[in-house]
Order: sequence, then C-alpha cells, then structure tokens
Amino acid sequence: MTEIRLLVDGEAVADVVVAETVLARARGLLFRRVLPEALLLRPCSSVHGAWMRVPLDVALVSRDMRVLRTRVLRPWGMTAPFRGTTQVLEAPVGSFERWGLEVGSELRLAAAPSGALP
Repeated sequence: MTEIRLLVDGEAVADVVVAETVLARARGLLFRRVLPEALLLRPCSSVHGAWMRVPLDVALVSRDMRVLRTRVLRPWGMTAPFRGTTQVLEAPVGSFERWGLEVGSELRLAAAPSGALP
C-alpha cells in the first residue's frame, strides 16, 4: 500500500489527504473525530472554520506549491482569498511550527511505502 507524504522543503513531515473533488473539498475536516495529519484542498483559494471545534494551521499555496501565507484559523473564522492561491493546506494547530513550514516554503507530494515516514 502506498500513502501520500507531504514534504516541506524536501523533508517528509506528514501523511496528507488530498481533496480534489467538490464533495471532498466541501467536507474538508468537518465532523471528523480524528483529524488527519494534513489535508490539501485543491483547487481552493480560501477556507472557513464553520462548525469546527478546534483551531487549525492553514497555508495558502500557489500552483507551484509555494506557501504564500500562513495563519491559525480559529473556529468560525475564515481566510480571505489571496492572489495566486490555488490550494490550501490544513493541519492541526502547531503542525507548521514542528514542520518548519513558513511563507516561502516549498511543498511536494510523494508516494512512499507505508511506514516510511520517520
């Protein structure tokens, strides 16, 4: 079985769920009892925290997978669209700091054998 890994500046940091369909993007992280390590919504230019119970780290990401902006999204908050954003990365709050993700970071997705993430 292969899983999708999120790489930040070349380092594997987390398993990522990629939401590319309308239904998957609409659901996002809503009503999940356990949050995935990361969720990439694409295409997407902004997100909201309606019905969320916990804050999230959110990164607005360009087509070439560069982080344009980051913020902590509080429950019931929302991000405004930002020029050049084509995807949004969400993760449990504190993840971006652990991963070293910041404005300008390069993201990549990679398939890896299950259990390969340290």
